[in-house]
Amino acid sequence: MIENSTLRNPDLAAEGWKKIEWIADKMDILNQILKEYQEEQPFAGKNVAICLHLEAKTAYLAYVIKELGAEVAICGSNPLSTQDDVAAGLAAHGVEVHSWYGSTSEEYKVHLNKVLDTEPDFIIDDGGDMVEALHTERKELLQKIIGGAEETTTGIHRLEAMEADGTLSFPMMAVNDAQCKSLFDNRYGTGQSVWDGIMRTTNLVVAGKTAVVAGYGWCGKGVAMRAKGLGARVIVTEIDPIKASEAWMDGFEVMPMKEAAKKGDFFITVTGCNDVIAKEHIKEMKDGAILSNAGHFDVEVSKTDLKELAVDTAEARKNIKKYEMADQRKIYLLAEGRLVNLAAADGHPAEIMDMTFALQLSSLLYLNKNQDLANKVYKIPDKIDNMVAEYKLKSLGIKIDKLTEAQKDYISSWETN
Repeated sequence: MIENSTLRNPDLAAEGWKKIEWIADKMDILNQILKEYQEEQPFAGKNVAICLHLEAKTAYLAYVIKELGAEVAICGSNPLSTQDDVAAGLAAHGVEVHSWYGSTSEEYKVHLNKVLDTEPDFIIDDGGDMVEALHTERKELLQKIIGGAEETTTGIHRLEAMEADGTLSFPMMAVNDAQCKSLFDNRYGTGQSVWDGIMRTTNLVVAGKTAVVAGYGWCGKGVAMRAKGLGARVIVTEIDPIKASEAWMDGFEVMPMKEAAKKGDFFITVTGCNDVIAKEHIKEMKDGAILSNAGHFDVEVSKTDLKELAVDTAEARKNIKKYEMADQRKIYLLAEGRLVNLAAADGHPAEIMDMTFALQLSSLLYLNKNQDLANKVYKIPDKIDNMVAEYKLKSLGIKIDKLTEAQKDYISSWETN
């Protein structure tokens, strides 16, 4: 598929395939599903379009879908998260790839539309850009699409808005809301990979410093928990009184960003909202403060305000931009304010993404078997969620208790009453 792909450097294919092979052995759930369905070839004759962060784990998901019979095309969902060697390696093994690191906004749109040119039957989206393109620029393709899956909070919010106003034209599975996604990917995956990105990029110690985590959803919980484990003092900022109370009960300081701005050494935004760190906060920050974002879009840290306040800017190190203020304070922004765990690292660990991608794959299998669904956003069936968890336990060699028939009868009796 290299001849049909849009790549930065096809010569990197061998090195990229090594990365894919490395994580393939660590993704036991995907491998179990592949083994179960490979002979059946459930996606034979179907085209699958994918818009995800294009690194080794995503590449292996695309490869597994291809091995189940589909023609697969993929593009990156973020300009800084594509790994060019992985993209080339995947293209060399039968998947059409249109993506490269550092794409411009125009190139990103071209790549997305090249994937849609394959006229997909199913889609896998990350953030909702593919769904939006289909409903605005590529409406001629809508009738062919059976359905798709979305794995982010941001993307699901966009889908729910479309469902509410009656414009969603095919069913979408809300992978992000599944327990095997939010409890593990969002918490443990984001928690580890965010600090991977920060530590790789800065090469600075975390212990003894103050980390400000904006947002205490599952991602924020994971980031705060890992910061605490690394020895940081942790401050949480929130707008939700329940989540703020939970952060306090978990042992973290809670305060408005205006106050936290004076104390933080590291700042991590994980809210999905814009201008979480803005001019009024930047003015309060100490010299050397390091800003980063783990939300889907690069709007949580205001780059406009940073630029406006700065008298000078420079690249301090790869993926670190220095903003020097009039009072000589230096504020640093990591990875252009984009997803620091992907733009400055390798994303979530393989064993974590194995669970999320098993949900993505299972969603497509479910949609393939249920092609009469209404054009709505659907919760992942508990059966699929539980199946993924069971596969995970099996891969770890862990067994758990099961209810006896007498216990089932007992529970049934009080549920009935």
